[in-house]
Amino acid sequence: MPVGVPLMSTAVSVALFVLLLVVGLAAALALLTLRTVRRVEAALPPAGRFVDVPGALLHVVERGHGPALLLVHGLGGQLGNFTYALVDELADDFHVVAVDRPGSGYSARAPTASASLSAQADALAALIETLALDRAIVVGHSLGGTIALALAQRHPERVAALALVAPLIHPSDVPAALRGLRIVQLRLCQLIAWTLAIPILIAKREDLLALVFRPEAVPRDYAMRGGGLLALRPSHFVAACADLGAIPQGLPAIVQGCGAMRLPVSILYGRSDNVLSPLRQGETLRSLLPGAQLALIEGGHMLPVTAPTRTAQFIREVAARTRI
Repeated sequence: MPVGVPLMSTAVSVALFVLLLVVGLAAALALLTLRTVRRVEAALPPAGRFVDVPGALLHVVERGHGPALLLVHGLGGQLGNFTYALVDELADDFHVVAVDRPGSGYSARAPTASASLSAQADALAALIETLALDRAIVVGHSLGGTIALALAQRHPERVAALALVAPLIHPSDVPAALRGLRIVQLRLCQLIAWTLAIPILIAKREDLLALVFRPEAVPRDYAMRGGGLLALRPSHFVAACADLGAIPQGLPAIVQGCGAMRLPVSILYGRSDNVLSPLRQGETLRSLLPGAQLALIEGGHMLPVTAPTRTAQFIREVAARTRI
């Protein structure tokens, strides 16, 4: 018998063994991920109701009566960033609507819908119309501030004013730890989401939260009260990847459109923001927007969670200067 035959047979056996090992490991990771999702969703079920708009089924929490406020969260966030404390600060005087952006939290994006910043802005405009909010004051945090700008530019008839908290206007400040989310291929992103992503997030979660909250401490009850545990779901990972990938394509047009905006815009930053520089982001945005006001306070990036009273005061000041 030729020597090559048993050698080839051995190589095939090794390859088959390695393949079975990889498949088995992937299946074990997927099972771990599924169990994690079930536990998280049992502990933190949807807190509001669902509103059907073109391209998305949006999860919203509504409280209070009065002028409408639409609260839009940032990259990797969900409406718990606002219901943690800020909604309660505002509900006595406003009709507050906190929304999970398409694909984030418990909101679902239609399979054929775009994840672009403009498409997300259009979905929020449809939400304002569906809820009969007329012209809302839109509060956007971080990437939510960028999408709020796109909303005001594309649908000015739906927006009375913008209250932007640590908005993103330059992509250069996105932390290196988050750039690993820039996965272009959707199928690859979904594969990673159901195998490697959740175990890695569980292992690195405290470090990632510390990075976002720094220099302030992460609240001990953020995981439950702030919805932080919802990040341990594949859909959350996929949405964050899509959001991050949409920034380079969508941001230049939003920046270009700032000069033509005429509605009231106010900007709030924490002086010690560790994620987005108040100088590069806040000062630049103020220079782009005619008449925009910029306020700096003590704190970091997560002001809606760590400084809800001061953030609510900022929003009230915007509302006082706005005709609705």
